[in-house]
This record gives sequence, C-alpha cells and structure tokens, in this order.
Amino acid sequence: MTEELALAMLVRRDLPSQALERLHKNSAIAKLRKVRLAIVTHPRTPRHVSVPVIRHLYTFELMQVALLPAVAADIKIAAEEALIGRLATISAGERSTLAKQSSGRVAAALLLDKEERIMLSALANPHMTEALLAKAVRSEKGSELLVPAVCHHEKWSLRNDIKAALLGNENTPLARVLQFAQELPVSVVKEILLNSRLSSNVKSYLQSVVAKPDKGASGN
Repeated sequence: MTEELALAMLVRRDLPSQALERLHKNSAIAKLRKVRLAIVTHPRTPRHVSVPVIRHLYTFELMQVALLPAVAADIKIAAEEALIGRLATISAGERSTLAKQSSGRVAAALLLDKEERIMLSALANPHMTEALLAKAVRSEKGSELLVPAVCHHEKWSLRNDIKAALLGNENTPLARVLQFAQELPVSVVKEILLNSRLSSNVKSYLQSVVAKPDKGASGN
C-alpha cells in the first residue's frame, strides 16, 4: 500500500467501511497527513475511527473539516470543539486566520479574544449568526473589547436580540443603554433587570423605563 494508492481508494464515495477501517489500522499509511484527512472526511468512515483521528489533525485541517458541506454534522462539531480547545495555545496569526475563515462556532469563540484585531475579524466572519453573537455578548468575562464594537456595528446593533444582550452587559456604554432601553419592549427590559448583574445606576434607569406604560398601550 502506498500513499498514492490509498488516496485513490479514498476518492471513492462507495468505499466500504471495512476497507476504511483497514486503512486506518495500517499505521504506516494512516499517519500520512493527506490520508488521515481523507479518512476523517469520508462519508463511510465509522465514527469510532474518524472521531479519534480528528485530535491528530492540524489546525487548518480541522477548519477545513468543519467547513466541508459533505461532512456529517457530528464530525464537524468534533472538529470545531478540537479547534476551540486549541485557541489558547496557537499563535495570533493562526487565530486571526480562523477568525476570518472558520465556521461560525469557532469564530464565536474568538469574539472574546484579547486582541482587538482578531475580535473584529471574528465579528466580520461570514458564518457569524445572531444567536452566536448574542451568546458571546452575554458572556460575563472577556467581552470588554467586543461590546463597544457591537454597539456601533452597522448591522448587529440594529437587531433586537443583540440589543437585549448588550443591555444586560455591564460593558455597554451608558448612552447605548439609554438608547436600547427605549427601543426594546418593556417585557424584555423587565427580564434583563431580573437576570443581569448591572450597576445600581443602570438598574435604576431601567426600572424607570419599566415603570412607564407599555409603548404599545393605548391612552384612555
């Protein structure tokens, strides 16, 4: 068995799972980078083979696995989790590339990066979603750089779920707190008051908003 022959076999989408297992057990072949990646991304590779191999992939190979449309969802998640677990140990250059090009879940983890340029790249990631961003904004730690950027973002600052997340974050500038509190439904502001750790002056202002009649209520 050679690398060339192994790769030629792995191109076949109808390759039996038994053949994939045999390839994996051939240690001289399975340790080769291209073969290893092809085994992980093959649709017929058994999970007990592909998932352990994921831990041995390189950073950008993991990014590739997480982005390939044909890869099963659970394999993508395993690749994303492996990537997120490495973020604290990889270089700033690698994190910057991941922030720009990786899947949404990995980019969301980089929204809380300590380097502003990396955080901004993650914020602009094409796979970023409102739900992922809102979760990062609600984080109790690490959002000092993120929150001001989101507050002034031309796209995300207009979304109600993001406004609600920002309203509950202590790093949101007071001027934006005043704005978002007026723009959101009173029921949302009430919920934020119950579940957020905000400063006393911000809470006092929000309580004054809640005390006003609902914006949609009609007069007598």
